[in-house]
Amino acid sequence: MDFEYSPRVRELQARLLKFFDEHIYPNEKVYENEVAQNRRNGDAFIPTGIIEELKVKARAAGLWNLFLPHSPRAPEGLSNLEYAPLCEIMGRVPWAPEVFNCAAPDTGNMETIERYGTEAHKDKWLAPLLKGEIRSAFLMTEPAVASSDATNIECSIRREGDEYVINGRKWWSSGANDPRCKLYIVMGKTNPEAGKHQQQSMILVPADAKGVTVMRHLPVFGYDDAPHGHAEVDLKDVRVPASNILLGEGRGFEIAQGRLGPGRIHHCMRSIGVAERAIELMCKRLSSRVAFGKPVSAQSVWHERIADARCMIDQARLLVLRAAYMMDTVGNKVAKQEIALIKVVVPNMTLQVLDWAIQAHGAGGVSNDFPLAKLWAGQRTLRLADGPDEVHRNAIAKLELARHVPRPGAEVEMPVTRGS
Repeated sequence: MDFEYSPRVRELQARLLKFFDEHIYPNEKVYENEVAQNRRNGDAFIPTGIIEELKVKARAAGLWNLFLPHSPRAPEGLSNLEYAPLCEIMGRVPWAPEVFNCAAPDTGNMETIERYGTEAHKDKWLAPLLKGEIRSAFLMTEPAVASSDATNIECSIRREGDEYVINGRKWWSSGANDPRCKLYIVMGKTNPEAGKHQQQSMILVPADAKGVTVMRHLPVFGYDDAPHGHAEVDLKDVRVPASNILLGEGRGFEIAQGRLGPGRIHHCMRSIGVAERAIELMCKRLSSRVAFGKPVSAQSVWHERIADARCMIDQARLLVLRAAYMMDTVGNKVAKQEIALIKVVVPNMTLQVLDWAIQAHGAGGVSNDFPLAKLWAGQRTLRLADGPDEVHRNAIAKLELARHVPRPGAEVEMPVTRGS
């Protein structure tokens, strides 16, 4: 495995880092102040002007849609291995990926429509998503069931003539609060009597369809994550054309396998960037503060923590690069163990580095004067989002056992799960 970055990737890295220095870091407070002002005015979920301004600059700089590989509709797209170091940079500031049209859940939804949608679906939904004109949400997790097992999903998708009728309640539907969100990809059951993994389907639902109600936004450790946010959504007798079904009835798990693999690795790539931001802030803070007559950075306990943080970040990055390489060369299904490994390792590593960085900042670390507390809250959700640690550890263990004690006909599926 050769993880050396190509000249093209190195050039994009340099451009992206320059863009961050010139446009992202200087506007972090501008963004926060704009969201805060919208919140004071009574609606935190108004899109920010600064992101819309920066989108124009990012597109002009050729830093647009880099996530979507090998697509005729996004020729600028890269492989997973090529995208990894760029996604890592974007992860250093939570709202930055949207500037480059590389934000979740739009990335996963665009890949889903590109891979499984019809040309009509692509013309109607993928084209404006690729242009950054609209946003989207993915509705899978449900409040009434343990969604760590996606076979529990109860949302009904029932065929009536030339339409499907959808009834169900979803939550943690990231982005559904945003007024630019025009499309939902909904997972539900079309045939409860079919085999365990043939009951579910995915369907495209316009956000303004009759019967769709965004019930409330769901804060994370008190953060509303506006203007993106996470929502609880009610679907009551929602009717959409039968042509909106993706691939056909009973193909929902198949689509989820294809969608969640890239989604998981993108989360992990961004998390490496969060850890890098944390160690940078930690080192700067420790070097700028004096306690007991000498810089805090001179205390041996901090030497231990800084060294451990660097070891952990670099180890995790190598695991992510290996998973990306495997996905590019042998496909998501064969790379299922590598994907599960990083989904467990990377969020836990990043949380530990963030915890040390918070400790280094003292009381300031848990305040909003620094980005660490909010970054920690976001990272903690990743031990649940796209599958809790326990489910991924279970899959890893089964794959390891099968390698050493093979059972005829046994196959471990990559978990299809988004939360609990």
